[in-house]
Amino acid sequence: PAQLPTRGTIFFLPNHPTNCITSQKKVQIYSWTIAGSSGLFFRDGKKRIDYILVYKKSSPQVEKRCTFEKNLRAEGLMLEKEPSLTNNDIMFVKIHAPWDTLCKYAEQMNIRMPFRFHLRCRQIKSWLPRNPMKLDKEALPDLEETDCYTAPFSRARMHHFTINNRETFFSNSTRSRIVHHVLQRTKYEDGKSKMGINRLLGNNTYEAAFPPHEGGYKSRHPIKTHGAQNHRHLLYERWARWGIWYKYQPLDLIRRYFGEKIGLYFAWLGWYTGMLIPAALVGVFVFLYGLFTMDSSQVSKEICEANTTIMCPMCEDTCEPWTLSDSCVYAKVTHLFDNGGTVFFAIFMAIWATVFLEFWKRRRAELTYDWDLIDWEEEEEELRPQFEAKYSRVERVNPISGKPEPFQPFSDKLSRLMVSVSGIFFMISLVLTAVFAVVVFRLIAMEKFASLNWYFVKKNWQFATSGTGVCINFMIIMSLNVYEKVAYLLTNLEHPRTESEWENSFALKMFLFQFVNLNSSTFYIAFFLGRFAGRPGKYNKLFNRWRLEECHPSGCLIDLCLQMGVIMFFKQIWNNFMELGYPLLQNWWSRRKMKKGGGAGQNVDNKAQLPQWDKDWNLQPMNAHGLVDEYLEMVLQFGFTTIFVAAFPLAPLLALLNNIIEIRLDAYKFVTQWRRPMPARATDIGIWHGILEGIGVLAVITNAFVIAITSDYIPRFVYAFKYGPCVDKGHHHEDECLRGYMNSSLSVFESNNSLHRYCRYRDYRAPPWSSVPYEFTLQFWHVLAARLAFIIVFEHLVFGIKSFIAYLIPDMPKDLCDRMRREKYLMQEMMYEAELEHLQKERKKNGRRYHHEWP
Repeated sequence: PAQLPTRGTIFFLPNHPTNCITSQKKVQIYSWTIAGSSGLFFRDGKKRIDYILVYKKSSPQVEKRCTFEKNLRAEGLMLEKEPSLTNNDIMFVKIHAPWDTLCKYAEQMNIRMPFRFHLRCRQIKSWLPRNPMKLDKEALPDLEETDCYTAPFSRARMHHFTINNRETFFSNSTRSRIVHHVLQRTKYEDGKSKMGINRLLGNNTYEAAFPPHEGGYKSRHPIKTHGAQNHRHLLYERWARWGIWYKYQPLDLIRRYFGEKIGLYFAWLGWYTGMLIPAALVGVFVFLYGLFTMDSSQVSKEICEANTTIMCPMCEDTCEPWTLSDSCVYAKVTHLFDNGGTVFFAIFMAIWATVFLEFWKRRRAELTYDWDLIDWEEEEEELRPQFEAKYSRVERVNPISGKPEPFQPFSDKLSRLMVSVSGIFFMISLVLTAVFAVVVFRLIAMEKFASLNWYFVKKNWQFATSGTGVCINFMIIMSLNVYEKVAYLLTNLEHPRTESEWENSFALKMFLFQFVNLNSSTFYIAFFLGRFAGRPGKYNKLFNRWRLEECHPSGCLIDLCLQMGVIMFFKQIWNNFMELGYPLLQNWWSRRKMKKGGGAGQNVDNKAQLPQWDKDWNLQPMNAHGLVDEYLEMVLQFGFTTIFVAAFPLAPLLALLNNIIEIRLDAYKFVTQWRRPMPARATDIGIWHGILEGIGVLAVITNAFVIAITSDYIPRFVYAFKYGPCVDKGHHHEDECLRGYMNSSLSVFESNNSLHRYCRYRDYRAPPWSSVPYEFTLQFWHVLAARLAFIIVFEHLVFGIKSFIAYLIPDMPKDLCDRMRREKYLMQEMMYEAELEHLQKERKKNGRRYHHEWP
């Protein structure tokens, strides 16, 4: 037909006959799509698709859908429907926002657009080291930079803005954001609460709603010779491919395609990964120091040579006395993580966390300036439709905008918050109950392993108990994911005002649940294991049945290392599988069903022939919670890297290796496996920054307690300077000063065993032949005082250094502050000059018209 565009691709589908084409086979015209941009435009090849709605033809919600679409057209949007090529029951609604509608809502949403004066230079000189994940502009020659001033769009001042082409003035992400704004506020029934696409998705009126990708991410031709087909193709080639894991991230392009919120996430993840490099190097050096000094350690030597030192049984009934030299390997492995570099590394990581956060503030300030987010405030964020519907009857004047808006009374907010807090405490108590169950399992397994006939397990029963306990604890951690739904329900119960408030509230709940779930067993091993076991002849028992577990003679630190290593390693593997492997399997299964399914799916032999909306529909939707899961995984990893780093110096190295993979996993997932998320704006990483600062404070406290209580650093220090052979003899080598330490740290117990009348145990108690048998010795009180003094000195010293560093590093570079002030001044001058120039042109035009019309 002559009305069709002159170029394009024709798809065919039965049940729509036409007499325009003659052939031996029955073929019918299905729809028209532009060549090279299949599925990006309406049938006329001119109107760009800004959003896609998907519904089932068999859905009974026809009336709601018709009313909703009618109201969308009344708001100025244009709609066009297409059936799916892969599923006869699926129908797509393509949405296009015309120029007038875009201008109307851009003004309502205060979207900043380029001003017509191009005098801006956004390059900021900074004394910060070059970000290892910064945009490599030389690798992206096709990416155009816009260094012009921007201002909130206004139809009355449209002549001030740079409008060279109406089709490209609003970017694809901006167009999608405007359409999403309309979809969120359009009614589908009469009534104040009957509005928004979210509710229609919830009651299955629509199956999905998403902005389309800008085309395919692969091309037959190399990008170096033929260039990129679209921004998605460019992102895949320069960001998501595994072969460029060492390349810089194209943050500007990520922000342009996915929005500022996702761009800030990858900027933060890149900055965090780059800052892990020095931490990982120092951690490796500390570990290597322990490795090289393992055989020469005086404590390890004494344990390995103690062939005649008989130790008391470690459990009841089934355990027998054993020699201290049996734990030689255990003592050497403990020295890897408990050596002279432990205190230094703990102080280093506490300072590192502060430097990381302070430098990130500066990096964020530069990004918000480059991305034109300086003047964007949270007050400009729209209210959630659910909040508007719930509290539409109660209004108050917004103190910032001066306009009336829905308001949540304080009494209602407080009551809902109390219910939410009660739910949080209930879930945390559930997690602590699970930890208690693991403790009971360890007590039972301890006796069972010690009584086995298998010599290897019987000899290493303590390691077997710790290993199985850690594995069971990990399975419990992964199975307690029900709290995600609980957090979702509790957050919705609170009725947050804006989307950012909803996300912050949900993120805080998820962090609390996950943090307690992940770290409660680690805290138990670090601070409670072996502290209340008692002594021989007077052991404390759980339920008067199971004797409480006690630490190994070489300390509890090896149990803490094992706990952290297993959980950190396996959790990262599981997270990586769930992030990439699970979507890959889902997409593969969808393609398999599409090939095996009947109906329309049989008419498509090649996936490349599918229009873009069908391709996107077959992809997985982005997580319903947005970036919460992505941030949560990294923040929990940050906690593991800093909180117990004194016990596991290789944690930063594992985190670095994981994050190098994580960046490409997330990039590949966003570009190839997920539907395009709705581009959203943000000026920071939200509540996660406060959580990171809280973790930094907690890390200082926990590392102080780990060094003072869990490790043997303080007892060795007290012995060397108070009881050892070097006292009053001047300075000697550390190993010489620790000679006899192991014997000093072991007490004597008189047992009823006929073979071994006396046995040794780990404590500072008087011998049975003294006047006060089994009472604490003076050395015990010296060690206790030294531990308390170390905690106080360590915390005050590190907190003082952290505060001093935070004071030295301003949150915003001085050059950026001066540039912002200068820009604000120039912007006011240019707006005045532009308005004056426009008035002069209008006067001249009116003068000529008056002169021409005068008779």
